[in-house]
Amino acid sequence: MTDDEAKNGWLGRLRAGLGRSSAKLTGGIGEVFTHRKLDDEALGELEDLLIAADLGVATAAKLTQNLARSRFDQDITAHEVRAALAKEIAALLEPFARPLAIDAAAKPHVVLVCGVNGSGKTTTIAKLARRFTEEGKSVMLAAGDTFRAAAIEQLQVWGERTGCAVVAKEQGADAAGLAFDAVDQARRQGADVLIVDSAGRLHNKANLMAELQKMVRAIRKLDADAPHDCLLVLDATVGQNAHTQVDVFRDMVAVSGLVLTKLDGSARGGVVVALAEKFGLPIHAVGVGESFDDMRPFEAGAFARSLMGLAD
Repeated sequence: MTDDEAKNGWLGRLRAGLGRSSAKLTGGIGEVFTHRKLDDEALGELEDLLIAADLGVATAAKLTQNLARSRFDQDITAHEVRAALAKEIAALLEPFARPLAIDAAAKPHVVLVCGVNGSGKTTTIAKLARRFTEEGKSVMLAAGDTFRAAAIEQLQVWGERTGCAVVAKEQGADAAGLAFDAVDQARRQGADVLIVDSAGRLHNKANLMAELQKMVRAIRKLDADAPHDCLLVLDATVGQNAHTQVDVFRDMVAVSGLVLTKLDGSARGGVVVALAEKFGLPIHAVGVGESFDDMRPFEAGAFARSLMGLAD
């Protein structure tokens, strides 16, 4: 498969994955802008639509104000509205569209992956591992969610599929001790990347915070600069609840970037825009399915046009 074929295949999956989100938006915009001027009433209805699509109050206000500056009191079609919004959203997202970059000098570059149970955290780890191994990097995984036997087993299965060694212990083992051992092994074996899983039991926030912070301290005993990245994996189907999750995890660890999963199961894809606007964190990747090819580095323009139901 050529690079162009792969890219076109991904864009098709992205458009299909965002289908529920774009249908909600394009249908609403089509109803508002039928033979109509861009007046105050239309702008108010458009702002309500954007808020309902989880773009957030502040972002919705900014987008409608920008549209009003150029087209107020003029006739405008639904397609023109969608194209203008896609352009504005792409410009807003572009500074935050940053693929996860590995520091070759770190040896290993340690990535701590956080997120609530069920967010797609372990699958995301597998997809990142696959991407890095395809780039020629040696990758190790650490099963740091020692609370759940299923999480340990799942990561071991993914390790076999991706050809990555997995550092694991029995259920209930000390997660910080495991993280320390994983960094030690990765250093001794000269691994380029170490991806560390972690628990996501938000119903017991105090214990989770203590465990995550202990893991970070253990990792820093061997490398004061690690973890070099702390990724927060968010399930797009939770919509505005994703804001709360970012707040909670940022209280626990220094979240450095976001990965959004399950966009294909959500009509709330607009939350990606709201998160970028509110938190200013890099969005490293988005996922629209379970297979390895269904997660790619985040591209602002492709996402914005797919969200607005526009062909690339």
